[in-house]
Amino acid sequence: MRIHILISILLITVNIMSAQGIRPVNTYSIVALDEETGELGVAVQSHWFSVGSLVTWAQAGVGAVATQSIVKVEYGPHGLELMAQGLTANEALAKLIAKDEGAAVRQVGMVDAMGNVASHTGEKCIAEAGFKIGKNYTVQANIMEKATVWDAMAHAFENSSGDLADRMLAALEAAQAEGGDLRGKQSAAILIVSGKPTGVEWKDIKMELRIEDHPEPIQELKRLIRVHRAYEHANQGDHYLELGEMDKALAEYKLSAKYYPENPELPFWTAVTLVTAGNLDMALPIFEDVFSRSPKLKELIPRLIPSGFFPDDNEILQRVMNL
Repeated sequence: MRIHILISILLITVNIMSAQGIRPVNTYSIVALDEETGELGVAVQSHWFSVGSLVTWAQAGVGAVATQSIVKVEYGPHGLELMAQGLTANEALAKLIAKDEGAAVRQVGMVDAMGNVASHTGEKCIAEAGFKIGKNYTVQANIMEKATVWDAMAHAFENSSGDLADRMLAALEAAQAEGGDLRGKQSAAILIVSGKPTGVEWKDIKMELRIEDHPEPIQELKRLIRVHRAYEHANQGDHYLELGEMDKALAEYKLSAKYYPENPELPFWTAVTLVTAGNLDMALPIFEDVFSRSPKLKELIPRLIPSGFFPDDNEILQRVMNL
């Protein structure tokens, strides 16, 4: 229901903007499949507010879509619907273009779960505009400073290392380094879904981050990807803790703090976990460092006891609170 309402709002917004003379969502984007994991993703940067709310679409086990230029949002949900019915990315895009009287001003990239890729840049998209298709991905851009942007994106994606988020981010950074959007920078987004659907929509989303309005949207997106990974490790640590696998939990908590060292709350929970496991002496120096950076977290300790997250032991409590 939430998705249907969101789509309806977006379609209404675009129709209103069209009636008023919509300006183009000048954009560079990438849609891609990770051959090893099966994950599908789309990443984008634009001189347009909240670009992720219009351009980025993906569905686990189905495909990913970027719809831009004079945006017709329907390419996103309808493209996914057609691919879910069994059409390849090429077949789905061709079918949508054939029904679109405004195809000349559209720019769309699609990839399906089998790695089939399709891209369209209408002949009336504002220059510089173009695309490049490679194995399991396509990059597309419009209103660029240079006609070399999409080649730079493709080269970066193909030659970068890391997971899908790392490689798509490298493509965005390469586009900006090549001159990027003629009008500048404003927003960015990344959406990655799992290769196989779980049957639960929110579980299928591996990463969904949006920078709505920022002077350096790609750098902020890069920072949030790092923070996202920190909390992924923290959540995995919690999972191991529930299973009673303390060593694995602590290893995940340490990785979490490594990815996001400026946040004292992450090592705070590592220390809490150590105390709960009976390792107070290991926890005390961590608490000392945490409290020096965030005194308010010390006030949280007594509040954890009634909820069962900290031992109900006055001697332990006093040793921690006296730091």
